[in-house]
Amino acid sequence: MAAAELTEHTTLLALQEKAKLIKSLRRFDMVFFTVCAFVGLDTLGSVAKNGPQGFLWLVVLALVFVAPYMLLIAEVGSAFTQEGGPYEWTKLAFGRLHGGIAAILYWVTNPLWVGGSLAFIATDAWRANVFNIGTATPGDYLFKLLFIWISIGVAIISLKHGKWIPNFGALLRFVVLGFFSLTVIIYGFKHGVAGFQFSQISPTRAIFFGLVPLLLFNYVGFELQNGAAEEMENPQRDVPLSILRSGIAGVLMYVIPIFCILLVLPAKAVTGIGGFIDAVTLTFHGVYGGAAHALLIVMTLCFVGALVTSGAVWMIGSDRIQAVAAYDGAFIPFFGVFNKRLGTPVRVNVLSGITSSAFSITAIYLLKNQSTASAFTVVLDIAISTTLLSYLWIFPAALKLRYTHPNVHRPYMHPWGMKGIWASTILTTGWILLGSWVAVFPDTLERLFGVGYGFKDSWGVGQGTFEALTLGTLAVIVVIGLVGYALGAGVRRQDAVVPLDEGGVATLHA
Repeated sequence: MAAAELTEHTTLLALQEKAKLIKSLRRFDMVFFTVCAFVGLDTLGSVAKNGPQGFLWLVVLALVFVAPYMLLIAEVGSAFTQEGGPYEWTKLAFGRLHGGIAAILYWVTNPLWVGGSLAFIATDAWRANVFNIGTATPGDYLFKLLFIWISIGVAIISLKHGKWIPNFGALLRFVVLGFFSLTVIIYGFKHGVAGFQFSQISPTRAIFFGLVPLLLFNYVGFELQNGAAEEMENPQRDVPLSILRSGIAGVLMYVIPIFCILLVLPAKAVTGIGGFIDAVTLTFHGVYGGAAHALLIVMTLCFVGALVTSGAVWMIGSDRIQAVAAYDGAFIPFFGVFNKRLGTPVRVNVLSGITSSAFSITAIYLLKNQSTASAFTVVLDIAISTTLLSYLWIFPAALKLRYTHPNVHRPYMHPWGMKGIWASTILTTGWILLGSWVAVFPDTLERLFGVGYGFKDSWGVGQGTFEALTLGTLAVIVVIGLVGYALGAGVRRQDAVVPLDEGGVATLHA
């Protein structure tokens, strides 16, 4: 067995910070953590508004994207169990620089997503059903900032205690979606339903190209728990089982409520932001009579709570991944420090909170002005799409590690051997390539395949402006990553070598 296959080059700072990590994630926690990350209530309406076609592609991608994705991550996540999983896999497969770029693309989505989409959807639901705090008012600013910093607070506290918030978030999803689905069944018996329009299920290219990036964004998150891999009690045993259980549960938690939304509401009545709450409002008033308003308030509070836990769980995982990149010398070393008492990357957590807050405040201001609203929407879209781009490294890394590190112990291996892992890598990476291309260069594949597309009507800006904003945003993110990598040079020079199969240090040399 070659020594290179057994060891990893890391840094003295990494070893120093790893000593602060506390093992606290059990299999139960990992299943609920992943369900909380995987199931996002914020996008249910966006998928449902595409009608039966949206449902069709939801099911198809569960088979041809989610299933091979689960098999890939189950293998690599149980074999390479270093903290900061996706960064470590990419680094081992392609080198530190590639790992650093993948990490910042993976991380940067989350503060912008929490301060943008999640905070705005939560505010809209609160404003409609609980208390009208207005738009661009002090109450609006305060609500969004509280939403952001509750999510950040969960990521800051010790994982031993903080893990119960994602656990609660997963349970909340079961309760909310289960109660909603039961209510739909009762509503159907009492009033009849709009009916699932099977005649509209035939796939069209327009819906396919428009919906793929959103569905892929919905269906990612299995690797997130490996951001805290060295805080798991037994990752080699628990990662594959937690992925299997959370994957099955998560797909069902998308498929069942979206089917129910389409069963209750005609497609034209479903909106991207309010789709789920629209369906809840309609069914509750049709079933619960005088108690409907009070139950709707409770459901809205649960919905907002679920959104908070979505943000929190992604902050917990992605902030750790970015901190690991930093203590390994692939980003600014200042952000590679874990708090000694809490065992969490507080500096990255605070950076995420500040970034998220600044983004949210800017968004409120820009969206008041119609001339800047469209540009903001474009920037938000591409910032969120950076998550998809990071998987262009993560998925191929699982395959390459089979060749570069064949003798590393793999407690779980792809059930169809090398042919299976090649097939899974091609499928997952192919879908991500398609989703990323459509997100960054809309109307190129559409024109190639003869799909009509009103670019300015869809985005509010011309294609030249769109591409300038899109590529400019990506360029800024990559430049930040490159600058961070350059600033980590001093840490990289303090080299340390550790075995991959065990947690201890093999040799140290400065």
